[in-house]
Amino acid sequence: MKEEIKKFFKGEVSDDESTLRTYSHDASLFEVKPKLVVYPMDSEDIQKLVAWVEENKKNDPTLSLTIRAAGSCMSGGSLNESIIMDVMQHMNHVGEVKAEGTVVQPGVFYRDFEPKTLEKGLILPCYTASKNLNALGGMIGNNSAGEKTLRYGKMENFVLETKAIFADGKEYVVRPLTRNELEAKMAEKTFEGGVYKDIANLIRAHNALIESARPTVSKNSAGYYLWNVWQDDMFDLNRLLVGSQGTLALVTEAKIRLVPVEPKSRLFVVFMRDLSHLADLVNEILPTNPESVETYDDATMKLAFRFFPEMLRSMKAKSFFKLFFSFIPEAFMMLRGGIPKLIVLVEYAGKTDEEIEIKMKTLEKKIAHFGFVMRETKSEEESNKYWTIRRESFNLLRKHVRGSRTAPFIDDVVVEPKYMPEFLPKMRKILDDYKLVYTIAGHAGNGNFHIIPLMNMKDKANIQVIKEVGEKVYNLVGEYHGSITGEHNDGIVRTPYLGKMYSKEILELFKRTKEIFDPSNIFNPGKKVNGSLEYMESHIAIE
Repeated sequence: MKEEIKKFFKGEVSDDESTLRTYSHDASLFEVKPKLVVYPMDSEDIQKLVAWVEENKKNDPTLSLTIRAAGSCMSGGSLNESIIMDVMQHMNHVGEVKAEGTVVQPGVFYRDFEPKTLEKGLILPCYTASKNLNALGGMIGNNSAGEKTLRYGKMENFVLETKAIFADGKEYVVRPLTRNELEAKMAEKTFEGGVYKDIANLIRAHNALIESARPTVSKNSAGYYLWNVWQDDMFDLNRLLVGSQGTLALVTEAKIRLVPVEPKSRLFVVFMRDLSHLADLVNEILPTNPESVETYDDATMKLAFRFFPEMLRSMKAKSFFKLFFSFIPEAFMMLRGGIPKLIVLVEYAGKTDEEIEIKMKTLEKKIAHFGFVMRETKSEEESNKYWTIRRESFNLLRKHVRGSRTAPFIDDVVVEPKYMPEFLPKMRKILDDYKLVYTIAGHAGNGNFHIIPLMNMKDKANIQVIKEVGEKVYNLVGEYHGSITGEHNDGIVRTPYLGKMYSKEILELFKRTKEIFDPSNIFNPGKKVNGSLEYMESHIAIE
């Protein structure tokens, strides 16, 4: 296979054991060894490879192709037993940075992209907490979101146009179409025209069913977003491609919208002794138009203090000692009354410090009746200490816990914020019944929480724990009509559980959507549709 591909492929092709071992893993629980890893030079390489896989699939049914960017996916979305295509090496270019549309390739690290946008006073605000690790291709594939999603929305709101390679091996420009443009496209006797025709007819024939399946939560990465394709009387297949984990088409370029950066921002911090008033608190906060409402739990706070020196170093403060002493109030607070159950970070942004100060004072008066301990940060550096705890806890867990590893399998649940005081204790009881060690952090304004247990994966009994806890937590999410994944997508870990959210009829529409785009099942099989618990279980990495 390697020699055949090298005949037409300009980029590198690797099948040595070291490379295959590296690409057997991402940030998920799983290990899936590919046959081959390729590094395309450009879109032409990908088009030729897709055409080759499509042509040879009849002789080798195991052939498939998975596009991979930074490999930071926590659901196993970038793993595949056939060919992995790494776009980070060569397809990592950024065009002229413009608010109305900046052209990027999928292999661009967000950490390299953000400084370019900040030079122009602009930002892509749906960045994730792991923004130093991930790439724009993964953000598109997973429909990423983060701390600013409360105000700005998810990645789907920022992709204006893409170039995508369909299963016929040809690259197409995908953009919003008017009704007349859609009719003309549907009339074309091409593979692309057939995709538009079949998807439009699918949505038209099942519109009421599709609309009834639209999740009521503000964040969702589960399934195919058939309810999003029609937007303001425009038909936009990008609303389907974003979040599809490379299962429908391969995005080679995207034009993305950026927003102006607010020059000033600070945090208002609330320390909660219990969760009984969490929904009431969030409902008081939201009308004040915060930039974000984030949370982390007592386990995360303990982790920060356990690895305090390293946490301080990661903050890159101008004055180490000044930052060190800034934590004294938190230390005294915990000595007097213990660690709060939940720390709530309310970020306000604006053009001036005075504008932010007014917002903070307004919030302080609104929530004074709760009797919570509150703190108004006075500088960006002071705000940064809380953000660092929120953002770095996962990395600290991954680096320091011996004999166990982070096990992201229920890591991204969403319920409406009004249900949080009921939902969170019930979910924690499930975890506690299995004596799991875990941290909880998340986006309280969206009711989205990241639960990261620590588990010894050398103990095979934990595979059964993962299955049982997953079943119970996702059943609980279903009871509250939430989403099993707000940001991290389905991948290997959640595709088998999509029935907890969607009816059998909707799952059949998802399968039909996959068949329309990818009739030979060459793009990232087993994700979004046709996943199984057996496959998931058999590919958990035993370390």
